[in-house]
Amino acid sequence: MPLGGSLQFINVWAIEDGEGWAVVDTGVQTRETSQAWRAAFAEALGGKPITRVIVTHLHPDHIGLAGWMTRKFDCRLWMTRLEYFQCRMLVADTGREAPEDGVRFFRAAGWDEDAIENYKARFGGFGKAIYALPDSYRRLSDGEDFDIGGRTWRVVTGQGHSPDHACLWCPELNLLISGDQVLPRISSNVSVFPTEPDADPLSDWLRSLAKVKATVPDEVIVLPAHNDPFEGLHTRIDALISGHERGLARLEKKLSERKRVVDTFGALFARPIGPDLLGMATGEALAHLNCLIRRGRVKREVDGDGVAWYAANSSEA
Repeated sequence: MPLGGSLQFINVWAIEDGEGWAVVDTGVQTRETSQAWRAAFAEALGGKPITRVIVTHLHPDHIGLAGWMTRKFDCRLWMTRLEYFQCRMLVADTGREAPEDGVRFFRAAGWDEDAIENYKARFGGFGKAIYALPDSYRRLSDGEDFDIGGRTWRVVTGQGHSPDHACLWCPELNLLISGDQVLPRISSNVSVFPTEPDADPLSDWLRSLAKVKATVPDEVIVLPAHNDPFEGLHTRIDALISGHERGLARLEKKLSERKRVVDTFGALFARPIGPDLLGMATGEALAHLNCLIRRGRVKREVDGDGVAWYAANSSEA
């Protein structure tokens, strides 16, 4: 399904389910996406109904049209509890003014006043990309087995990119629908947000990758949300983990002298960070900084203007 920006599209999946199709992820709420789905209903899916909508996690490119589709086909939304309720919470911010907690959060990261004003203007936009969610759902739980079209699928959850992301593994078909948990060419964004400024999602992410590797065999074909299907799950997981560990090492070395969050981007990102990427880069940099703080490698001090400064604890950094 079409996306704007560098990713261009998201992969969505339809699994034969009796007389219809179970759909995994939906794309973002846009006219272009809904038109693409209407064409798919009539052509690739043969006019058969959607039996259920399974969503890997709460981000708009995955859940954006779930409410539209469940209403159109009178079927149930399936997702994990944390993803469903946090999505409801974020959608509820639509139309609100930016909270002072958020302003303090980004000012502490070193944002200037233009960036703060841009944050205020854009706050609450999450819900605009999501069709009204259904008021009930069917909960998915880690380790749960359930049937789709006579075959057993197992839920394997992960944290860090989102609160409780669900991957779907079918041993019989030798397939893993990985969502954003394991991607073949990029690493999913792992960020700290103003609602939980001291969170350590990167540690959650690294543990989750190790868990997927320990649970799902290497020989599966991986069906990711972005880029092409691939093989070599364990090798890719190892590369993702080692890539983040190298980023942590570069960041710690850069902190031989104290820095603000916005001063650390060069250690983590290969491209310049402009206004369009500032929020995502800030969240990801904070995820790495909070991970280093949790490991005892970095300390944080806040000055009289509310700006946070970070420095390595180790004299070898």
